[in-house]
Amino acid sequence: MVSVETSDRSTVRATGVSALLTQRRRKPPRPVKIKERGVDRLFMVGVYVLLTTFLVAVLVPLIYIVASSFSDPRAVSAGRVMLWPVDFTLDGYTAVLGDPQILTGFGNSLFYTGVGTAVSLVLTVAIAYPLSRKEFWGRGFLAAGIVFTMLFAGGLIPTYLVVQELGLLNTRWALILPQAVGVWQTILAMAFFRASIPDELYEAAQLDGSSDMRFLRSVVLPLSKPLLAVIGLMYAITQWNSYFDALLYIRDPDLYPLQLVLRNILILNQSVAGMDAAEMLRRQELADLLKYSLIVVATVPVMLIYPFVARYFTKGVMLGAVKG
Repeated sequence: MVSVETSDRSTVRATGVSALLTQRRRKPPRPVKIKERGVDRLFMVGVYVLLTTFLVAVLVPLIYIVASSFSDPRAVSAGRVMLWPVDFTLDGYTAVLGDPQILTGFGNSLFYTGVGTAVSLVLTVAIAYPLSRKEFWGRGFLAAGIVFTMLFAGGLIPTYLVVQELGLLNTRWALILPQAVGVWQTILAMAFFRASIPDELYEAAQLDGSSDMRFLRSVVLPLSKPLLAVIGLMYAITQWNSYFDALLYIRDPDLYPLQLVLRNILILNQSVAGMDAAEMLRRQELADLLKYSLIVVATVPVMLIYPFVARYFTKGVMLGAVKG
């Protein structure tokens, strides 16, 4: 009896091994090639040509700025720099990193971007999430009022008077609170919450005795990481590149953001502190070199942040756009 069972097991094992070997020897099926029509090929060629044109239009100025920032000031003023540094030097970056006004502006921009983005995210979620709930009374009227502000704004002078009456002039909060909530970001968040947070989760949380704040903190926010990454990146880029609000509300140079310092150098052609130049020509050459170095320094933080949120960017935008 034992010998019969042993032989049966051996037969099953041999059969399984032979079947496995046969399956491995079989060649995988060849993929079926779909023949493209001439119109489709022509369309793809046009797409690649258009994208390549856009890439060159964006990449060439960027390469030129980087090459000029590492070139000799005389070569930059003479126009001898194209797409590669001429007479490599770090004088521009030495002047940027050694100037207290630029370093102060850089620190101010980091503060405005970090705190402003955090405040904007909190306020946007606080507005968009209640408006996305069906049981919230009056949400249609409030949502229409928010959209109305996108079409008709109060204007520059009334906004300035409001900021003045609130005592925000010449303070850091003047660059954070007036533009804290974006209408487009709020609409995107509302669409995302409606599409990605099902009512069954809310009902299950209510049955478990969870409050609305606990549900928002423990369920909604963890599921909304793509949304937070998208609108956070939007707010951060807007805050980092903003200079007009500082031009209106800030008078103290110690509160200037980096973009306002960059504007003074690029448009007003003002020399910055720390440049000990004996001659006007040398001063002008250093000023031209400093423009390119400062542009690179002002662009690098955004370029470093974007790769960390790029994987959320497309997902967050598409979820709000397709399902909303």
